[in-house]
Amino acid sequence: MAIKTCCFSVDGKRVMSIEEFKRWLRKFDADKDGKISRKELEDAIAGGWFTRWKGKPGIRSADSNGNGFIDESEIDNLVEFAQKYLGVKILQF
Repeated sequence: MAIKTCCFSVDGKRVMSIEEFKRWLRKFDADKDGKISRKELEDAIAGGWFTRWKGKPGIRSADSNGNGFIDESEIDNLVEFAQKYLGVKILQF
């Protein structure tokens, strides 16, 4: 499922709030453990604008403690990755 937003910035990036991004991620927490695994991230991005091959680098980039999961404390790392490599502009207010 691709991220669907109605807003794009003048440079063509998808625009969303940090809460919208977190809500989108939580949809793919299949086991409801509050963490996103590499498999869950790959499922989230398959067929969407964020292609499967970016799942592994996304986890590596965001997973600061190396446990293979993105938890609440590491969401900001994933936000940074999405903004830098995926054409997403996430507004933090």
